[in-house]
Amino acid sequence: MREVVVPGHGTARTRWITSVGSVAIAAALLAGGHTAGAAPAPAAGTGAVATHEVEYFDGPGATPRHKRVPAEPPARIARRQAPGSAAVPAASVTPVQETGPVSGRLDLVIMGDGYTAAQRADFRADAQATLDHVFAIEPYASYRGLFNIWLVDTASAESGVSGDPTAGVVRNTALGSYFFCEDTERLLCLDTDKVTAYANQAPASDIVFVIANSAKYGGAGYSFPTPPTGASYHGVATMSSDNPQSYLIGAHELGHSIGNLADEYQYAGYGAYPYPSSESANISVTPDLGTGKWSRWLGEQDPTGSVIGTYEGGDYYETGVYRPTSTSLMRTLASTEFNHVGREAMIKGFYAYADGLTSTVPSGTRVRPGQKIAVSLAPVNGLSALRLTWYVDGKQVARAAGDRAVTPAALGATRSGQRVTATVTDTTSAVRDPAVRAATGNSLTWRVR
Repeated sequence: MREVVVPGHGTARTRWITSVGSVAIAAALLAGGHTAGAAPAPAAGTGAVATHEVEYFDGPGATPRHKRVPAEPPARIARRQAPGSAAVPAASVTPVQETGPVSGRLDLVIMGDGYTAAQRADFRADAQATLDHVFAIEPYASYRGLFNIWLVDTASAESGVSGDPTAGVVRNTALGSYFFCEDTERLLCLDTDKVTAYANQAPASDIVFVIANSAKYGGAGYSFPTPPTGASYHGVATMSSDNPQSYLIGAHELGHSIGNLADEYQYAGYGAYPYPSSESANISVTPDLGTGKWSRWLGEQDPTGSVIGTYEGGDYYETGVYRPTSTSLMRTLASTEFNHVGREAMIKGFYAYADGLTSTVPSGTRVRPGQKIAVSLAPVNGLSALRLTWYVDGKQVARAAGDRAVTPAALGATRSGQRVTATVTDTTSAVRDPAVRAATGNSLTWRVR
């Protein structure tokens, strides 16, 4: 299988493709301009082969690449695994942090591969170290309170993963993780059906991190615009446990899965950008940004050390396309920061999954005038700044601003049918786009009975 570099235009990086010998499917994908190098058809008489396109990194400072990879490990590895996702055993699920209901949180599932039952403590320590590193990066640091984090113990029969240290090494592990995926040493693939089966044992799963028990640098990013069959997650990031830079693979991949950010790097020889526009916040087809995209940030000193402007090259192409800064975490893992534009997009993405405001009194229910309505604000901090306001029939009750518990009567709502509404908005200075600001808020409403 030849290497695939995906000339997408800022949308999620992975698609499900089932190779059934249909040239028409591959042609349709190529015509759409989103995907290059569709998977080859299987030999006559073979079954359908599910594949993914993934992003990988040859080294901590290397330009990322893309390849199409099989959804299952090759036969030489699969033979060592328990057969089929139906054989996945029940796993212990531990909440690392649970800050609110799954309906109002971004649920991150962490699982390991290549850890035996006797190495459970090692896995938990490695998982915690990975989380500490990722959530030290902004805006993850400030918005960690919008996440629920679940640890799924996936005991493997053997310690370590296939392909470590050499391609010929094969180990029996819970998820079938292996380096040298598609003959690429640092590309760490796995059995996505088994990832799904384990992830489904958590209360919810929006994003999955898989930590391989290895010191070899490597990983992969799987991003799904639509969850795979039977799954609810939109992204899987694989990374090795004992390499100090591998966690950046997860931090980068969440940029795609959560922030819908495009890659900001380009490839030599790709030439001019062929698309009329880009859906991603961090890619523009015009250098004149006086009224669009990141115009509100122009000229600002950026966390990456650059200044917000228009830098040519990005989304894989060399000319006719622009990014906000000279470097960032979406351009190279040599950078450990999102730029201002990326941070703003990530914050919008967090709130697409999570709510700043929740309550144990269900929204839409009828409440008595003297009944207490208690609400909770997500435990965010740092860059974030949640503002809580109360309304009766659409009119703000200024004296109740910030109150976490009220009664309708105290707000002046005593008549049947009157509406009591609590609204939260994030007034963070990390957001300047009014449309993004609006997306950070949510409201809960009750009627008096």
